[in-house]
Amino acid sequence: MSLTSATAVDAFDLKILAALQEDGRLTNQELADIAGLSASQCSRRRTRLEEDKIIQGYHADLSSEALGFNVIAVVHITLATHSPNNAKRFRDLVRRVDAIQEAYALTGDADYLLKIALRDLKSLSDIVNNVLMPHESVAHVRSSIVLDCLKTTRKLPLKD
Repeated sequence: MSLTSATAVDAFDLKILAALQEDGRLTNQELADIAGLSASQCSRRRTRLEEDKIIQGYHADLSSEALGFNVIAVVHITLATHSPNNAKRFRDLVRRVDAIQEAYALTGDADYLLKIALRDLKSLSDIVNNVLMPHESVAHVRSSIVLDCLKTTRKLPLKD
């Protein structure tokens, strides 16, 4: 399997990646036991996967509810004009707002979709009315509040 012309990923790499998706704190020895390699081979492979940016980082999975972020909103944005400068201004805005967890450029009715984590509805109102709506790049904002999360994952389906 080849992900890019510069990076070849074999079955051992896929075993390592799948295991690290489950637990990013695995030692090289634990990875070796899973992948059927030596610890030193796993270490070299992990280093290569990191250098090739296939592994982009290691993160703690925090509980939003335990930390008081009880509202997740999905916000559709339509830009005022479709020029490169306007899109850049909007992208710059998105990068500055910490509450925006994910942002996607879209085809279809809306230009962008944002996932925003908030403590309460007042925080959503503040972002919509004081940050997004007044911004010169934005023409229309439509928000929806998530009632229940059925599934969330960052894991890629490595096993076909």
